[in-house]
Amino acid sequence: MKQIDPKKIAANAIELIGDRWMLVTAGEEGHFNTMTASWGGLGELWYKPVAFVFIRPQRYTYEFAEQSERMTLSFLGEEHRKALQICGSRSGRDGDKIAAAGLTPQPMESGGVAFREATLVLECRKLYAEFLHEASFVDPATVQRSYPQHDFHKMYIMEIEKAWVRE
Repeated sequence: MKQIDPKKIAANAIELIGDRWMLVTAGEEGHFNTMTASWGGLGELWYKPVAFVFIRPQRYTYEFAEQSERMTLSFLGEEHRKALQICGSRSGRDGDKIAAAGLTPQPMESGGVAFREATLVLECRKLYAEFLHEASFVDPATVQRSYPQHDFHKMYIMEIEKAWVRE
């Protein structure tokens, strides 16, 4: 893969995350977990290029996210849609979903793990983490639609330290 400036990411972030999805991975080689996510974003905050993701505490990846200073975001091509579905519907607590998805873990310079099949990988360092709070929602319909069990996500804002694209 070739390293690029995060400002040179050519893809539309809404399409990249919302339509194509991503793998959010926390931990290190030999002890990590990943999950598929379609909520998040990319932008500029605190004079840094950032990514933000949301993880519910009942997800196995949450444990790794809480223990890790860094996470990776891996974006795969449409040919890997089934792998994304597997990583989004199975828990790493219950078995090797990475093998079931046919993905190849790739250790990164930051110590994190991404996947060789990715077309774009972002190596990120956590800057801020906070649970969403029901009282902070301006539109109560969002809570009714997205959180009927009141199982609110934790939001992680992360600096994009390195961006890699498949050549």
